Amino acid sequence: MPVYEYKCNGCRRRVSIRLKGFSQPPPKVCPRCGSKDLVRLISRVAILKSEESRLEELASPSSLGDVDEGDPRSVAQWMRKMGNTMGEDAGPEFDEMVERMEAGETPEDMGDEDEGTEGLAL
Repeated sequence: MPVYEYKCNGCRRRVSIRLKGFSQPPPKVCPRCGSKDLVRLISRVAILKSEESRLEELASPSSLGDVDEGDPRSVAQWMRKMGNTMGEDAGPEFDEMVERMEAGETPEDMGDEDEGTEGLAL
């Protein structure tokens, strides 16, 4: 089902309208205020990638270009990106470690209090 996005010049809001099929013409009236002054917006698109292409993208040196290994916040940001790219939940321990690194802690600061952090190499 296609979704069209418009900016309504009447209520100045963005409205999304889902159609039942491609053959149905887009509406000419804002569902919020009834204005006929709609401007169609260009929507974002999603690109599906295979697991192999996602792994290749992560392994690319260009994906590591802005990572500062000495800054735990920078490493945490890259780790979050990696987790999001893979689309899998790494578990609460991973989330806690990333949150602590985003707060400025280094793995050395975390010590051995959490299992699994002693072997972490940046």
